Amino acid sequence: MSNNDDKASVQTEKKKSRSLLSKGLSLSLLTLISRVLGLIREMTKSRFLGTSSLSDAFTNAFMIPNLFRRLFAENSVSVAFIPTFKGYLEEESGEDGKKRTQQFINSTFTLVTFSTVLFVTLGMIFTPWILRIFYKNQSAISEAAVLTRIMFPYLVVISIAAFFQGILNGLKIFSPSGFTPILFNSIVITATYLLAPLTKNPARAMAIGVISGGSVQCLFQLPFVLKNGWKISFTSLKNAFTNPGTKKVLLLIGPTIIGMAGYQVNDLVSSALATRAGTGVVSSLQYSLRLQELILGICAVTIGTVILPDLTGFVKKQLWADFNSMLAAAIKIMTLISIPITFYGIVMGDSLITLVYASGKFDASSIKQTTAVFHFHIAGLLFIALNRILGPAFYAQSDTKSPTLAGLINFGVNILLASLLVNKYEGKGIAFALTAASFVNTVMLFIFFRKNAFIETKKIIGGSILYAVKIALFSGLSIIPLILFKNKLLDIFAGHGRFISAGFPVAISVAVFAFCGIFLLVITKDSILKAALSKIRRR
Repeated sequence: MSNNDDKASVQTEKKKSRSLLSKGLSLSLLTLISRVLGLIREMTKSRFLGTSSLSDAFTNAFMIPNLFRRLFAENSVSVAFIPTFKGYLEEESGEDGKKRTQQFINSTFTLVTFSTVLFVTLGMIFTPWILRIFYKNQSAISEAAVLTRIMFPYLVVISIAAFFQGILNGLKIFSPSGFTPILFNSIVITATYLLAPLTKNPARAMAIGVISGGSVQCLFQLPFVLKNGWKISFTSLKNAFTNPGTKKVLLLIGPTIIGMAGYQVNDLVSSALATRAGTGVVSSLQYSLRLQELILGICAVTIGTVILPDLTGFVKKQLWADFNSMLAAAIKIMTLISIPITFYGIVMGDSLITLVYASGKFDASSIKQTTAVFHFHIAGLLFIALNRILGPAFYAQSDTKSPTLAGLINFGVNILLASLLVNKYEGKGIAFALTAASFVNTVMLFIFFRKNAFIETKKIIGGSILYAVKIALFSGLSIIPLILFKNKLLDIFAGHGRFISAGFPVAISVAVFAFCGIFLLVITKDSILKAALSKIRRR
């Protein structure tokens, strides 16, 4: 019987692993689709608004509710609500247990709704004063105030949506929440095209799309919550603030507010500096970052989704050799992806920007402004990508202080450099500041690894640097044909629509660059490429 029990246990674990992998892959696919639609949303914005003052107004107006969603939405749910809710599910049993859990849900829902509605009401009242952070000229505030007041309530609906997501994720249901960003982006894009002819300007049409999309994000998840036996209703404020579960949630949120405040101040100062630097600067930065985020998302989805659970398991079992091996391999994979993309982005950035954004109000001036910013953003791709790998390595050790401290240093460097460089270099200075700060963040994370004697920090750093030098050399050699023949390639397809004049050169140059790079990896028998090909053959 014992052997049969062991076999049954093994089969159960295999089924759980397959189920987890399936959910992870499904969520990764949804995330990737969402990022692509997010880029299309920016393409829509570029078509209707370009890099005009109206585009800047929309960018700042949308940024304001997004700044605070970390406190009321992502931060609260991931750090505080989900662990507390899962504790209720595991520890409370029977009718009384379900009743206490339901009271906790009602109290949290009441607290989230009350706090966000109060905050948004005050924010809408004081919108003109808030916008003075961004604008020197009082006359420029007028349209930005209208857009901000249309979109400020987005904070309420997205916070409630995050609350519903927390319930579903606590129940190990991920797909509905993963699908909602797809709905959001689709609605914003559709609303902009449909409502632009009916509103005073396209920015207002897009703002209406934002609040509509956020509302759908919220309402879409509600049936799934109700289907799983949980009701959503209000309770008194006294009950909401005195409920043991909500007290625990508030205590858990407290320590993370410092890190979150750093993010907020960083975004706020960067956007204010960009807006004051001139028309179109903040918009060009946003367009560039969105393209970079799509590229980064491809890396993060394929690697970041799977690394944290494995690293956590190695730490619990004290398998430090496996931990070091996986971390080193993950760093090399990110290096192999990021460095070639950086080289290609610097040489072909103008064609990429043209292909993605050049239509409508996004003219030659917008292309030039955004490309200049993109060159400095893409230069930091490796460091931003590595931070997505190094962060989980600390979380796997239950160490949240080290990445938080590194993040605060990052923000300080970013704000300092952006402030020093923005007057002379405008958007390029702000983009360079982000890249430099990301580099400092990476260095600090590697330094903090030295606190753990089991992590072979010197070996990992040494191996990573040597591999990075190798990939940079290969990328440099592979980019030479593009540098030599880029202008001739562009001349061949010039004079047609952007999908031909920019699309064909991008496709051909990617193929040539990839062929040269892979050829060099094959002849040098690159270990990462060999491992990838081996896995493909086994499948």
